[in-house]
Amino acid sequence: MKTIVLIRHAKSSWKDITLDDFSRPLNKRGKQNLPVMAEHLKNQNLAIEKIFSSSAKRAKKTAEEFSTQLGVSMQLDDSLYMASDMELLNFINDKLSKYNSIAIVSHNPGLTDLYNYISDDNIENIPTSGYVVLTNNKAKISQNSTQLIDFAYPKREDI
Repeated sequence: MKTIVLIRHAKSSWKDITLDDFSRPLNKRGKQNLPVMAEHLKNQNLAIEKIFSSSAKRAKKTAEEFSTQLGVSMQLDDSLYMASDMELLNFINDKLSKYNSIAIVSHNPGLTDLYNYISDDNIENIPTSGYVVLTNNKAKISQNSTQLIDFAYPKREDI
């Protein structure tokens, strides 16, 4: 059984309009939501082996918090910055040849588009700091091949 966690970076700040998109930091709400969501994922008791993250500042900070809470190593990868759904799918399938359970920290629209492609469900948006946990019992992830285990986000009533 393969487990994939798709995590959208925490809410970013637009306060300094001179910063390029890649360099935007987290805003106050992002900093508040992030530890809550990381703890919520930790409480799911998943055996995540590695976290892979976009190297954008907001994604890196998000991955660092999840890495700390979960006690799992993380690796930055420039290719995850604003990756499309198919780029993310190829990345995940490559990593799942080495790992059984991974988390990816990246950006929309790629993450939501990927979820809608690999799941038999359809969602409008993975909110900032939100995540989905998916499982697959095949060698590779493909269209409609995963099962949703959890969809968590900061405004969900039980979080």
